[in-house]
Amino acid sequence: MPSKHSHRAPPLSRRDFLKRLLGLCGLSGGILGASYLLYSDIPVRRRTEKVYTFRDYRVEVPSVYPKMVIVRGKDPEKMLQAALERLGGIGRFVRPGERVLIKPNVGWDRQPEQAATTNPVLVGAAVRACLQAGAGEVWVTDATINDPYRCFHRSGIGPETEKAGGRVKITTESDFLLTDLKGEILKVWPVSKFYHQVDRVINMPIVKHHSLSGCTIAMKNWYGVLGGRRNRLHQQIHTSIADLATAIRPTLTIVDAIRVLKRNGPTGGSLSDVSVENTILAGTDEVALDSYSVRFLELSPDIPFLIIGEQRGLGTRDWRSLHYEEIHVG
Repeated sequence: MPSKHSHRAPPLSRRDFLKRLLGLCGLSGGILGASYLLYSDIPVRRRTEKVYTFRDYRVEVPSVYPKMVIVRGKDPEKMLQAALERLGGIGRFVRPGERVLIKPNVGWDRQPEQAATTNPVLVGAAVRACLQAGAGEVWVTDATINDPYRCFHRSGIGPETEKAGGRVKITTESDFLLTDLKGEILKVWPVSKFYHQVDRVINMPIVKHHSLSGCTIAMKNWYGVLGGRRNRLHQQIHTSIADLATAIRPTLTIVDAIRVLKRNGPTGGSLSDVSVENTILAGTDEVALDSYSVRFLELSPDIPFLIIGEQRGLGTRDWRSLHYEEIHVG
């Protein structure tokens, strides 16, 4: 039985065949003409993103003032005031109208007693000092590992910042700008945009044990400026720490050794890992500040990133060779 699908179309007449042929020629000509009009000998370019560089946030340091001050006491605000006075006053570092960024360690969802984050009262005291010097704005920021809102709240740094008159700047995924760090390991990397919007930067680390680098203090604290997959840097962690410290030259560094995380860093969690030292340091030589601070962790300053930093001229591990002062605040 013949199928309906075996139906044969009637043959085309010569006239119909020529009509169809002319129609196809016209369509082909239109496509070729449009292609010619759209053709350009300029290659298609991808949108290029601007690459930034860090400014130098340092100020001139007269030799009459110490490069490092060690203060012992029990009142973080009084301790900071004493340190700043010995360094010549906060007005040496912050001028009226300047926008200041303070970078504490706020990486983890921890309470102050666990010593995984910078002492919140010390951070609040630094905010107040900058505002008293006439700073136009004081921002406090960190690219946290855990949820940033929980980190700033549970650490106490968020509430203390706001109480002191500063602003917490939460870094989201869209807040990073490609920045040329010019390092041996760290080349162009996403960096929190807030560093490109301020005049001065104050580094405020806490002294902690770190399972990979031995310690995290001032130089290692700069990991918190980075976005992207920071864990990729762990394979060459000492060089990457030195690269960051070379790229970012802060106005001032204030080290929190009030409560020190001696073991199981950098996250901590157990109060048995914490030692109360009631000490802060302030100064302008991060290599020296770290080299002094490792004593709280029972380490020597022969840590690879400190050696590299000294070789690069970032500072000295021989902190005793500097003009320094040790004081006690009752």
